[in-house]
Amino acid sequence: MIAMLGITDIWTYILGTVAIILLPGPNSLFVLSTAARRGVRQGYRAASGVFLGDTVLMVLSAAGVASLLKTHPALFAVIKYAGAAYLGYVGFTMLRGAWRRWRLRDDPAAPRLVDTAEPATVRHPFRKATVISLLNPKAILFFVSFFIQFVDPAYPYPVLSFLLLGLIAQAFSVIYLTVLIFTGTYLSMQFRQRRRLAATITSGIGALFLGFSLKLATASAGAA
Repeated sequence: MIAMLGITDIWTYILGTVAIILLPGPNSLFVLSTAARRGVRQGYRAASGVFLGDTVLMVLSAAGVASLLKTHPALFAVIKYAGAAYLGYVGFTMLRGAWRRWRLRDDPAAPRLVDTAEPATVRHPFRKATVISLLNPKAILFFVSFFIQFVDPAYPYPVLSFLLLGLIAQAFSVIYLTVLIFTGTYLSMQFRQRRRLAATITSGIGALFLGFSLKLATASAGAA
């Protein structure tokens, strides 16, 4: 049945997909940090944004957008720097929130005040996660290069092949992000009791986002 759907070497694809999903990235860190601050419900809102963003990237991959980006360096540069700027903004916002949390660590009203001071990561987790997923040209290029390897070019209905590959990737993503969400919920209980720990971890995640921003800004269209 798998072969009839135009997919080659399905088990290699599954192993590769699991390895890719387990690699730390801005999407998973954003979901984890959202769940740690706001709980399971908000964590799943962020995860839903990741699912939407990944789905769009998969559709773009199936449509051959990576080839367009490779042949139009100016377009790639616009998307690349827009994504880098946004990741940097998210990282800066996290660092600013962590600094305020640290300053108010001895204030009984600090948790409420700090939560309202983090609009980038609290008020719109679905939208933020979607944008983080979409503004990542290296991910677009990777999806294209990875998916193409497992689709038989002679198969007359490639849409079915890409659909199945996408469903497999999303299924593993759901499992992984669910684990992160409940891990984040546990961390949230620790955060309520240890404000210095909360500030330290938030600072670390913010710094990682700045690192992702710099890495993206130096990416080339040929890196997939």
